Amino acid sequence: MYFFLPATLTRYMKLLFCLLLPMTFCVGTGYSQVREMVYAQVLKYDSTYYVSYEKMLTSRFYFSKKYTSLKFRDFGENYNLTYRPNTTLNMGVGATYKSFTLNLAYGFGFLNPERGQGDTKYLDLQFHTYTRRFVIDMFGQFYRGFFLTHNSTNSPNIDYYLRPDLSVNQIGASVQYILNHRKFSYRASFLQSEWQKKSAGTFIFGLEAYGGKIEADSTIIPTLVNNEEAKRNITELRFFEFGPNAGYAYTLVIKKHFFITASASISLDFGQNTVFDQSGTVKSSGMSPNSFFRVFGGYNSSKWAVSVIYVTNSVRLATGSFDRRTILNTGNFRLNYVYRFELRGKMKRFLEKVEEG
Repeated sequence: MYFFLPATLTRYMKLLFCLLLPMTFCVGTGYSQVREMVYAQVLKYDSTYYVSYEKMLTSRFYFSKKYTSLKFRDFGENYNLTYRPNTTLNMGVGATYKSFTLNLAYGFGFLNPERGQGDTKYLDLQFHTYTRRFVIDMFGQFYRGFFLTHNSTNSPNIDYYLRPDLSVNQIGASVQYILNHRKFSYRASFLQSEWQKKSAGTFIFGLEAYGGKIEADSTIIPTLVNNEEAKRNITELRFFEFGPNAGYAYTLVIKKHFFITASASISLDFGQNTVFDQSGTVKSSGMSPNSFFRVFGGYNSSKWAVSVIYVTNSVRLATGSFDRRTILNTGNFRLNYVYRFELRGKMKRFLEKVEEG
């Protein structure tokens, strides 16, 4: 038995079929793009500039090296010295899921041959958290054991002048707001849990606070650097500072996948500084211009990424004099290889519970 449709209805069905066929094809091939656009609307960012992979597991294998150095400079007494720690090159693994990130690394012996720079005991806690709207940096540096090179001592007969008694303790935090967070992503550069597809920049501004102590068993400025300053027998410095910061960040995207990101901010903190020497205590206060620089570069795509990261923060103590400078430099260098996975089943439920609570 056959059924015949009117000619008019048949033409309408052919027209509807012609319209639905390309729509069905587009839905099948462009589903991920549509899903990303919907996801971007919920999280309020422009998906034409960057895309998010928060629902995927961003895994990484990396090498990193952290440091906290101490610099003294006096133009009047004509000396300039930098104490450096002997920190290790670490190899590790990590992962990011939504807003949760965990990295584990260790300084293996084959990566760190002895170079005569002494033994540094340290705990270096650096937390760099990048949300969509904020950059949060927290520091906890606890170092003991530094060295001076002959460039600081002006003595060609000394390769390294060791100071196992010198210790530096510093804690601090910086919070910055990302003004153009709809088009600019720090996560794409630092965590690679997102992908910046088009160039974009943003102003950043916020607040910061730092405090700490520098001390040694004998004069921090040794005789072989400056004899007159060594006579003061400075054995301890304490400091605290607080103030606003502001800066700018920009990501240059080349051929959609290659990127270079530079970020710079300057603060104008008010600080107080106490120096302990043979005469007792000397207190000073004033403005302390600090700086924070970040440089990222590499390759990013929908599945994997390679990046180089360098973060450095300079905290200048308020010495009360333009001729004298005491600077704490904190840095982190990292080389990343990143691969993203789709999560399913028990692993997905487990990570969701971890991320939520």
